[in-house]
Amino acid sequence: MTARPADPWAGTARLTTLADWLAFAEKAYAREPVALGQVATNAHDEALYLLLRALELPLDSDAGVLQRKLTAVERTKAETWLRRRLLDRVPAAYLTREAWLGEHRFYVDERVIIPRSYFLEIIPEQLEALLPAGKKVRHVVDVCTGSGCLAILLAHQFPGAKVDACDLSAAALEVAAINVRDHALTGRVRLFQSDVFDAVPPAKYDVILSNPPYEPSALVDTQAPEFAAEPRMAHDGGRDGLTIIRKLLRQARARLQPHGLVVIEVGGLHAAIEAEFAALHPEWLPTQDGSDCVVLFRAKNLGAT
Repeated sequence: MTARPADPWAGTARLTTLADWLAFAEKAYAREPVALGQVATNAHDEALYLLLRALELPLDSDAGVLQRKLTAVERTKAETWLRRRLLDRVPAAYLTREAWLGEHRFYVDERVIIPRSYFLEIIPEQLEALLPAGKKVRHVVDVCTGSGCLAILLAHQFPGAKVDACDLSAAALEVAAINVRDHALTGRVRLFQSDVFDAVPPAKYDVILSNPPYEPSALVDTQAPEFAAEPRMAHDGGRDGLTIIRKLLRQARARLQPHGLVVIEVGGLHAAIEAEFAALHPEWLPTQDGSDCVVLFRAKNLGAT
């Protein structure tokens, strides 16, 4: 008879310091078929983040915190969160109820996709420079806003601008409202429940920004459990991933200032965008990792009115 493998979780009672728990967690991450990318791209960073949050310790704690001994209550919470993350495949951000884009913290839960976007670098580093010299950003909109994170980044970047944000999901907008309030932006950021611009009051924007659902439906069907835990409508872009993007570009014509821009994060749709929208002269913005998956369209090429 083959001996049953020892339970790798049986020895957690012997783990006394945070360093012990971190080493254990990294081995557990290597052992379990988890998917990364929602909070961190490597097991060490995600495990450390999750343990610090479980113990209610600052994320910027120095290395000395690793020698901190855990209480019995803390050990129980650390193990509970690691089991939920690694065995139940619950995304780390849904355990901690937060996500970070740069220095900005956002509340998240299962009603929204976990914030992660190349717009974290595009908004501060490139966006304003893409407009004609001397044109101030006065009115912008975030389409498919989810948690409201990109609308809030826009509001922080352009303190003199009005910011609209829309999403089809009423549940997502409940989370967005929490974040708008937490960032003290209720006077500047307006939220609309709308399928793209269908229910957004008429306005002319300097910038239309969107990180829409762009994954082809067949790909969404095969997502890892961590990504499947997020709202499907935040991922599913239809048969070829372009359903929402087509509607956005069609409706943008009547929503842009003559100098306006549409900027869209499109994931792996580079070839599809080039094939379908070549006549609109798409421009690809550089990103630090070289993926260059953010596309820009100018009002003059959309036939904006």
